[in-house]
Amino acid sequence: MNLSIAKDKILVGLQAVQNVVGSRTTLPILSNVLLRAEGDRVEFTATDLDVSVSCKVEAKVNKPGATTIPVKKLFGIVRELGGTEIEIETDEKNICTIRCGSSFFKINGLSAEEFPPLPKFKDDKKVTLSQETVKGMMRKTSFAVSTDESRYVLNGIYISLKDHKMTMVATDGRRLALVDEEVDISEKSSGEFIVPAKAVTELNRLLQEKGEVEIKFGENQASFALKDEKDLSLLLITKLIEGNYPNYRQVIPGEAKERVPLNREEMVQALRRAEIMTSEKANSVKLSFGKNNLAIPTNSPEVGEARETLAVNYKGKEMAIAFNPRYLIDALNALSEDEVFFELIDELSPGVIKINGPFRYVVMPMRLS
Repeated sequence: MNLSIAKDKILVGLQAVQNVVGSRTTLPILSNVLLRAEGDRVEFTATDLDVSVSCKVEAKVNKPGATTIPVKKLFGIVRELGGTEIEIETDEKNICTIRCGSSFFKINGLSAEEFPPLPKFKDDKKVTLSQETVKGMMRKTSFAVSTDESRYVLNGIYISLKDHKMTMVATDGRRLALVDEEVDISEKSSGEFIVPAKAVTELNRLLQEKGEVEIKFGENQASFALKDEKDLSLLLITKLIEGNYPNYRQVIPGEAKERVPLNREEMVQALRRAEIMTSEKANSVKLSFGKNNLAIPTNSPEVGEARETLAVNYKGKEMAIAFNPRYLIDALNALSEDEVFFELIDELSPGVIKINGPFRYVVMPMRLS
């Protein structure tokens, strides 16, 4: 294999794939990136056997071929090189030579044949959306994914494709985020699957504001093919979480008694200030609704107390309800709208945050201390 490539192009390829590689890998090949050069492109691929990412970038390929190189070393070298054009050559023993200006490196690689092959997908289960739509949906749900490994079906985002609608749901048992968008889905492409947290993190990083993403899914894996206007093509393939997602509809409360419009930014700042005065033992803040007024008093015996007051449009009966402030802040930070709506039934029922759009966030109350 022999190719020359612009420094900025190789950096794009390596930055796209290298996060998948773990710091401690059991197999040496999993620390390597696969380089496959053909035509006028070079493809970079990395995997941890659960999530695989590949990225194609432009290059001048003098001799096609494939090899694998330790990805952290290669990235470290390329990042520090002074020139703009890099020459990469490998011999039959997979020793890779890198030249750039007056710099010269030789790295020991491993054979491309040792690299785990990427799975193939049938074309029947697929849907194409804008990257912006999928990125927005993941941003509004991914923060609520559970990190408790004993409930592994909750360690990812549940995606449902049916009735011309794509729904994403994430919950950790104490809060639940749900968003849906109308999409064009054929009957045979409908289905449901759970994308694990690591793949969600990578997608949040890789998805752009422009371009399209084609989602394909099978029994136990899914692929996300990203294409943008600059002709950059990325592919993420992930194993899916096996198991049945719980019936999330049953935790969404019925009709609210009160619907309170709130300025999102003001609310976030008030909650962040109130959160400072919480402690591990007393990690709740109280929302006290009165006539045109929302008070947020915080009282923690070992820390002290604080009080925030916001002017709100509230005409209902006086009500006090306690929440973990972090759960409210996470949801409000994931939104971009200026105005949000807080819906309440009573002091013991879950609170619901909504926007003027297809998003719902349900959060369980805490016991008032």
